Amino acid sequence: MLMNEKMLALDGVLEDFYQKKGLAPELQKAILYSIHAGGKRIRPLLFLALLEGFGQELDQDAFKVGAALEMVHTASLIHDDLPAMDNDDYRRGRLTNHKVFGEALAILAGDSLFLDPFALLMETGYPDSVKVALAQGLSQASGTYGMVAGQALDMASEGQDIPLETLEALHAHKTGKLLTFPFEACALVLSLDDKEGQALVQAGEALGLAFQIRDDILDVTADFETIGKTPNKDIAEQKATYPSLLGLEQSRKLLDNCLDQVLSLQADFSARRPFKAPQFVEMVERLRLDA
Repeated sequence: MLMNEKMLALDGVLEDFYQKKGLAPELQKAILYSIHAGGKRIRPLLFLALLEGFGQELDQDAFKVGAALEMVHTASLIHDDLPAMDNDDYRRGRLTNHKVFGEALAILAGDSLFLDPFALLMETGYPDSVKVALAQGLSQASGTYGMVAGQALDMASEGQDIPLETLEALHAHKTGKLLTFPFEACALVLSLDDKEGQALVQAGEALGLAFQIRDDILDVTADFETIGKTPNKDIAEQKATYPSLLGLEQSRKLLDNCLDQVLSLQADFSARRPFKAPQFVEMVERLRLDA
């Protein structure tokens, strides 16, 4: 399936979920504003590309899992942009949710997008054991032991001199956990054995690190039109980043090393069972700064 067809299918699931008549139409409007903000849908597309790589035909259940993951990611962006957090006025080239709908409604829109994915996962036709495992995995990737913990560590580290090991742990949670979940979800849906599942998870962890390094580099090298948000925010807020600790040249090398590791791990699990995923490889290669 072509990438744009997957995007349309994902958007269709999200639209259907939030087009039902609700008690708070302004809340739904605020939610859809951020859902329609032009995201690249990287996390769900990774999940779908992995399924296809293993020869799995994509169905509505797969798109529901991808949409649930995108809901959580969208919620995190709404909350990250709030004045109490990163205090951003723009996201993906347009005003952030709280700038359009106010802080209170933006918080509630984020709350909904954090909670609704689990209802959507329960709508899938997967066996109950798979549904429960997907819900548990998404919760752990998102909450106290995942992304939210990473965000708390990130805020606590502002203005602090932290070692590289702390920065790696911070971003392994803030960014890495939600980027690893597509790999974990693929293993769950396909009932892969522990060894195959672990190889997938390791690839996801390497990709999550690469994604954060790339984001850190772009914050200090790209302009507003390129990244769709205010550049140099990390410097202004005295955040620890890979460029600030390693320098730009070493950060670029580390980015490429991480992407090479993802492709190496992909080759490893490809050797164990049939796996052909050109879209997955393309998505990984696009993260290179010279792509």
